[in-house]
Formats: sequence, C-alpha cells, structure tokens
Amino acid sequence: MQTSYIKRSDTWVDIDQIYLKDSGIWKEVSTAWVKNNNNWNMIHGNGKLEVEFLVVGGGGGGGASGSGFDPAGGGGGGGGFRASAGVAQTSGGNSSPESPLSLTMQTSYTVTVGNGGAAGSSSAGGQGGSSTFATVTSTGGGAGARDNTSGGNGGSGGGAGGGATASNGGSGTAGQGRDGGDHNPPSGNSGSGGGGAGTEPANLDSFGGHGLNSDITGTIVAYAGGGGSYGGNGRSGGGDGGYVNFCGASKTGSQGTDGTGGGGGGTGNICAGGGGTRTGFRGGNGVVIFRILTIFKATFSAGLTTTLDTTTVPGYKIYTITSGSGTVTFSYA
Repeated sequence: MQTSYIKRSDTWVDIDQIYLKDSGIWKEVSTAWVKNNNNWNMIHGNGKLEVEFLVVGGGGGGGASGSGFDPAGGGGGGGGFRASAGVAQTSGGNSSPESPLSLTMQTSYTVTVGNGGAAGSSSAGGQGGSSTFATVTSTGGGAGARDNTSGGNGGSGGGAGGGATASNGGSGTAGQGRDGGDHNPPSGNSGSGGGGAGTEPANLDSFGGHGLNSDITGTIVAYAGGGGSYGGNGRSGGGDGGYVNFCGASKTGSQGTDGTGGGGGGTGNICAGGGGTRTGFRGGNGVVIFRILTIFKATFSAGLTTTLDTTTVPGYKIYTITSGSGTVTFSYA
C-alpha cells in the first residue's frame, strides 16, 4: 500500500488519518490533494475505501406436479436483494438502502455468487444459493412448492402449489425480499407465484412478484423477481410458469434469468390422465456487483468469473461477478 508522509518537528511521519472540514464539520477521508511547488499530488490516509454494492442471491427453482392429473407447482422466489445507497432507491422488501461498505486495503474479503435453485421434477424446486460480498450476504430464493404443499422460505419466499389443499407461500427474509403467494382457500389448477424483492403476489395469483431496480452498472436493471406458475408470467428476471394439457393446449415455462437472481417457473398437468412433462424450471444465478473510485483497483483470487467496466460511469470502476467463490483484495491503482 502506498504511504504518505508529513514533516513534524523536522521528523517525517506517516499519515494515519486525513480530515477535511466541510460546512463546518470535520470528516475523515481516505485521500486528499495537496499543492506542492504548483503541482497537485494525492496523499493517502487510513487505508480505507468506500465501496458501493449490489448483492443478489440465486433464485429458487420452480415446483412441479406429481403423477397423474395434478395442478401446477409454485414459482420459485427471487434471491435476496441487498443494495447500498446511491445504487438503488430501496433495498429488498422495500427497506432503506444500506450504507456503503468501508473496507481496508490489502485485506482479503470473501466473494460468493449463489447458483439458481434446481428445477423440481415431480417435486418442489430447490432453494437458490446465497451470495456474499465481505460482510453482506443475500439469501437464496425459496423453493417453489409441489402441488398441494407450501412454498419454501428464502430471500423471497417460493410460491404455494395448486390443488385441493390450502397452502401458503414461503416467507421472505427481512431486508431482502417478500413472501411467496398463498393458495388459500384452495381453488383450481394454478399454483401461486414466487415472491420478489419488491412485491408479494396476491393470494391465488399465478404471476411472480416484482423485483427491484438498480443502476449500479450505469443502466437500470431489474433483479430478484419471482417465478410464475401455471402460465403466469415471471417478473424482474423470474421465469414464466408452464403447463401441459393433453386436452389440446400447452405453454412452455422458463427458467429465471442468470445474473438477476430471478425465480424459476412452476409447471403442472391439467388434463385428466396426466402424463407428459413434470419438471419445473431452475432459478437464475445471483450476482455481486460493486463499484469503487478509479484511484483504487480490485484483485481477485482464482475461481471467480468477473468483468470490469471503466467507462460507463465516469470516475468509477464497476466490477461484476457472475459465478464462483473466492476472495477480493483492494489497493491503490
């Protein structure tokens, strides 16, 4: 790490902290500029840097019907959504954005991107994997239920399965997402949509819950939406629900979108006799995105898939991590 010095009583000492006075208030900063012989030079202070972040868990997998004539499984819940102020208007569950992280240079921090939950095969889907950046962890989305059962808990909850049994959506995690849709009282073939980071599906609603937007990359993108069920649309990266109807109609569902943490679509059979496909759709992989001032740089260990954008947002380096697990270390550029 680069070290700066000042001269005190004819002795050079290194700088531990730098304070600047702003509107009468002293604030600690990590860097400042000083003019020496008509040249501006940067000095470095406490070895800290401020990091803006977005961390989204993997979406839950969509559920599926069992054997014979069965209603649809529920949609997978969106992955947990946590964001700092400046990159999103709200954090998950419509909570207040968090403070940017204050991290120490030359210290290793964990980075993990959660995979999407597995598709249900005549069963509930799988819960999405959690994503972590330093001290921030976003829980994976809840599993979409099999027919006649309740959805799984997660960042946002998985949707309840359709059928003759009253069932509930899974619970979302506070500060990360919303609950999955309920199926209560029981009514018809449709399962309920998975919860999103922004909204919870209404009771008996086959559409997935809305996610939340972030412009951390310089472009507004929706993340962490819930998957649909029984032909209902997913939202904000969530997959559509599907069905197979041997009485003459069908709709192919879809998986959650990778890099958004969207939940996978649920599916089912809706004609007497059943048969055919009984597989839901997997959840979308999560993502970790952070941005730092251009005077800093990030160095990653093996095992992470990363991209760097230095042009879209002036003055910032934007790092996007789309898969893997490893560490990151910060230093001056």
